Amino acid sequence: MINEYKPRIADRLLQRKLAGKGAVLLEGAKWCGKTTTAEQIAKSVLYMSETGMVEQNIKMASLNPKLLLRGDTPRLIDEWQVAPQLWDSIRFEADHADHLGLFILTGSSVPADMSKVIHSGTGRIGWMKMRPMSLWESQESSGEVSLAELFKTPKHIEGTNRHNLEQIAFLTCRGGWPLAVDMGKDIALDQAFDYIEAVEKRDISKVDGIERDPVRVHRLLRSYARHQGSQASFGTIHTDLKTNEADSLSEDTISSYVKALKEIFVIEDSEAWNPNLRSKTAIRTSDTRYFTDPSIATAALGLGPQDLVNDLNTFGLIFETLCIRDLRVYSEALNGKVYHFREKNGLECDAVIHLRDGSYGLVEIKLGGNDLINEGVRTLNELSSRVDTTKMKVPSFKMVLTAVGSYAYRQEDGVYVVPIGCLKD
Repeated sequence: MINEYKPRIADRLLQRKLAGKGAVLLEGAKWCGKTTTAEQIAKSVLYMSETGMVEQNIKMASLNPKLLLRGDTPRLIDEWQVAPQLWDSIRFEADHADHLGLFILTGSSVPADMSKVIHSGTGRIGWMKMRPMSLWESQESSGEVSLAELFKTPKHIEGTNRHNLEQIAFLTCRGGWPLAVDMGKDIALDQAFDYIEAVEKRDISKVDGIERDPVRVHRLLRSYARHQGSQASFGTIHTDLKTNEADSLSEDTISSYVKALKEIFVIEDSEAWNPNLRSKTAIRTSDTRYFTDPSIATAALGLGPQDLVNDLNTFGLIFETLCIRDLRVYSEALNGKVYHFREKNGLECDAVIHLRDGSYGLVEIKLGGNDLINEGVRTLNELSSRVDTTKMKVPSFKMVLTAVGSYAYRQEDGVYVVPIGCLKD
């Protein structure tokens, strides 16, 4: 049985991109739903890797690419990287057409060989990133609290959370893979394990043609998972591998593996936020380590939902990855970006959502409970008090984002407390 399509935030972002470009390249992690989303908008489709047609399509891309591009627009070219020479033909068509929104390009997360491509596509071809589903997209958030509305600093918010700790643990381990969302629980949990097995055995070596040992890739993924939400250096990861794994990798090899994993959208680190502060305290500029989906971390560590419930320290770190995933999806709908803040003296803010107009919101991520929420509030207020408001805006909002808790509400001090199961873009 084919599952009914669940609307994605990317649907409207793709429509917007197409309105301003001749073509849009839709990128993102394998299995995150790129082709299915593009199919909802496309008026015609060419599947380059269709069984029995691959060789013919490759030959036609060289002999008569216009024939492959013929069709109602926007025309989806799926697995376009099978014949990278199509890029120049698409750019040419976009350059000479009398309207925009001609093509959508999707494909494997493995980068195309662009060595023979002449034109960059700048100004004609736009890029757009998709991620695994947020809880709002998988219909597991009530969506009663809108991130866009929080930027208007409402005096009142409300929402009811229907998830307990065990359910959030399951959603963390299952991840946002569209295929898994409507599966039975045990089968759904298998999908992340299958995903990292494909990454280890095949995808990472296809990035640049360098064969990489799947066992070593797995050990690196485990180490990366242990450092989710931290600014661990390659030296730190090297030491961790020596301590916790059967063998180690050099720092250069770790760097090479991480670069490859970023190119196939397995890893998506968070850049450091650099605000104007009243004090001269040094701000850490290292990226913060995250996978693109929390289930990659749990699968790499071999953990299930009950393991997380039994180890709240680990659960808290990996829950942070789930929240960063969702905040990234929601922020992009607002032309925003998610950053991480940490200063030399230890003050740290899990997420800073920064919009194009300079507005920003500060977010602390906690599993829940009064003590942890109060700790998050103190961090938010301390950071907010250090911002030099003569040089930048005051934060539009301060929010503690939680796993559990019955309600979303605004405290008397103005800080919002929002369960992740109540949030949307």
